[in-house]
Amino acid sequence: MSYFFTSESVTEGHPDKLCDRVSDSILDEILKQDKNAHVACETTAAPGRINIMGEVSGSADVDYEAIARKAVCNIGYDSEDASFDGDTCEVNVYMNRQSDDIAMGVNASFELKSGEDDEANQLGAGDQGMMFGYACDETPELMPLAISLAHKLSKRLTDVRKDGTLSYLRPDGKTQVTVEYNDSGVVSRIDTIVVSTQHDAAVSLDQIRADIIDKVIRPVMPTELIDDDTKIYVNPTGRFVIGGPQGDSGLTGRKIIVDTYGGFSRHGGGAFSGKDPTKVDRSAAYYARYIAKNIVAAGIARKAEVQLAYAIGVAKPVSVMVDTFGTSEYSNEAIAEAVKKVFDARPAAIIRELKLLDTSYAPLSAYGHMGREELGVRWEDTDKIEALKAALK
Repeated sequence: MSYFFTSESVTEGHPDKLCDRVSDSILDEILKQDKNAHVACETTAAPGRINIMGEVSGSADVDYEAIARKAVCNIGYDSEDASFDGDTCEVNVYMNRQSDDIAMGVNASFELKSGEDDEANQLGAGDQGMMFGYACDETPELMPLAISLAHKLSKRLTDVRKDGTLSYLRPDGKTQVTVEYNDSGVVSRIDTIVVSTQHDAAVSLDQIRADIIDKVIRPVMPTELIDDDTKIYVNPTGRFVIGGPQGDSGLTGRKIIVDTYGGFSRHGGGAFSGKDPTKVDRSAAYYARYIAKNIVAAGIARKAEVQLAYAIGVAKPVSVMVDTFGTSEYSNEAIAEAVKKVFDARPAAIIRELKLLDTSYAPLSAYGHMGREELGVRWEDTDKIEALKAALK
């Protein structure tokens, strides 16, 4: 029996993504000034208002309001025509110093205190929790097809707005793609495409639908997977003029499925944006993706899901799990043991290996954190293929 799977994406102008962009822009500036800073920055957005809150430690001196206004305007919310204006909206800042109780466990791990580890790996996990990484052979970047295409549609919506191709578009937008799989679990066709985009009040729905199909959908979607039965919905409600925070409130970290695998893989529940890399919600999720991608790139499995789990203040993961869903000649247990030999999942080691203190996070705040090979992020590298193969022998 065939089956269907759907994933969605949103543009950088979606109110939740606007909040992610503000939080990550603040994080970038803090880490630029102080790479040892600990940051947890949350942003909310509502009509005419941005609120910034959270905790921070370190020596950085940043202008939170100026960073927020610049981030909002760069998205395209810079006038009343866009229904929200970063230059004139109210910005409130409620950033506090990180709790000493939390800092105590992060700055000096359980292993360091007990003499089991050295200062090079002194960081403890910033919180307890579990993180998942996933990879599969459906796309060149080893991501599930539905979320890959949904992100490409969202990014294309933004590109044609910003380059003037469709100047009547506004920043807010959502996309969705439904993929049909055959009974062997292989992609057979694209069943449904949904694009909803904010627009100027003067443009007609007929023009919007014709332009989106011609300028957004056709350049992105693989024609060999489109057939006469593929359904396309463009602005199915008929009107989308009021968007962004003016139409709906926004919150950092509310699009965690969009940020990862579109629901195709499990998720530990932790958000990424606004968190420095000592927070394993972020760094270990990237590392789990790194592990999973190398497993698939090595040909060890057609698909792989990796779970890393941590205790707060403890450097080493409390568990490492690999599931290849029956697509590997090796057992899950054997691959997990090879992973433990090849990959060092302690927070300090992850930060060093993935160069997370030299990563710009704002560009990752929209269109997904995984599969972003065009950004040159280290967790998309496949440089552990030979080491994994050797560890399995």
